[in-house]
Amino acid sequence: MIVKLENVTKNFTVGDEEIEVLRGIDLEIAAGEFVAIVGPSGNGKSTLLNMITGIDHPTSGRVVVNGRSLPNLSENELAAWRGEALGIVFQFFQLLPALSLLQNVMLPMDFARTLPPARRRERGLHLLEMVGLADQAHKLPGAVSGGQQQRAAIARALANDPPLIVADEPTGNLDVQTSTAVFDLFSHLIDQGKTLIMVTHDKTLANQAQRVVEIVNGRIAQDTRLQPTAELAPELAETV
Repeated sequence: MIVKLENVTKNFTVGDEEIEVLRGIDLEIAAGEFVAIVGPSGNGKSTLLNMITGIDHPTSGRVVVNGRSLPNLSENELAAWRGEALGIVFQFFQLLPALSLLQNVMLPMDFARTLPPARRRERGLHLLEMVGLADQAHKLPGAVSGGQQQRAAIARALANDPPLIVADEPTGNLDVQTSTAVFDLFSHLIDQGKTLIMVTHDKTLANQAQRVVEIVNGRIAQDTRLQPTAELAPELAETV
């Protein structure tokens, strides 16, 4: 299992009131799965994602991702772990506006130092080519469309070749056609052996995942497998 949550709870204090957002979550996700997390707004989807990424810590329970118990790691250790094990795709792209698309994609490599400097540009261009943006590599984010920015953000998430990609409403600001193109990219990543966890309000996209986990009132209300998780052939295990 690449993700394992055991009896995870998360409480927030608002004024004098303590609000329980996650209530005893048990969840296992195998390597190579494509999982959509759905449910009404304010019911704990993004908080659950924050547990998996280590952005936030559980009030109680156990979170193990890619072999590491996240609550036991320091902030410096978490940052180093994210650089190697995790790629995050945000709803609002989060590209640095003063850097070109290529420079944005290279940034995680610069922080994690996973590749020699001479190879980072080569990999950045390769990833932009993979998402169909090789000809836009030297443009600033503001000079390209929202869909192109999101594709660049996906390339950035893949910079250090992480086994796990987490996407929080990745198509929330995109039109239907562009959302479909982004989803096709995600499907390609699964074919390449990545694990993908996606929070989405889009039921059409969610129903194309292999598995749908519905969160209601901080609990898993339903966990439905839509497609079998195929065993990856050796040729698909190569990195993107």
